[in-house]
Amino acid sequence: MTSLRKLGLLAALGIGFAFGQRDFLTTDEADRIREVQEPNQRLQMYLSFARARLELIQALLKDKRPGRTKQIHQALEEYTRIIDTVDTVADDALLRGEDITEGLKAVAAAEAEFLKILEAIKASPPPDYSLFEFALENALETTADSREFALEDLGARKEKATERQKREAQEVEELLTPEAAEERRQQAEKIRREQEDRERKRPTLYRRGEQPKAPSKKSP
Repeated sequence: MTSLRKLGLLAALGIGFAFGQRDFLTTDEADRIREVQEPNQRLQMYLSFARARLELIQALLKDKRPGRTKQIHQALEEYTRIIDTVDTVADDALLRGEDITEGLKAVAAAEAEFLKILEAIKASPPPDYSLFEFALENALETTADSREFALEDLGARKEKATERQKREAQEVEELLTPEAAEERRQQAEKIRREQEDRERKRPTLYRRGEQPKAPSKKSP
């Protein structure tokens, strides 16, 4: 499962991102993508967002000012999540039976270009390379996988997407099971406490601290 899909499952379960999860699209990009529903167009628009991140990274690599490393790392993470989203959009479209031949052709061509850019950065690492090396490696791996998917036979990819959809649904169910059990436990505990409170508050004719007398035994 891609990292983006994993995040989606967690978000669906209401699990907070304590590690500081942030949006990977700008407000303008998010508005633009909402206006486009046709999957081939959406794929090409996401590719333009990914290209913009790589152009930013290339510009930052020429800039020696302090703080650029954090910006490079952030841009790489955003780029990777955009590529993850490209795969998600493609798979969802296939599951709906839509023709995305045109979009996937654009994906394969663009990602071949993206790989060359990322590999060039790795081949000539700057002095602060170690600070964003992991993000770069993740971007390379995600792009290579995505391009492989784009070149795959559409029928085979749809079958894999269908199987993954079933698997993810099962994973959601498994993730929910412990929570559901805990919720049932808490509800049972709440009912038990309420019953105990009712027992303590039951009206009685005895004064506080007074106990009912034990019944006297009759002589034989």
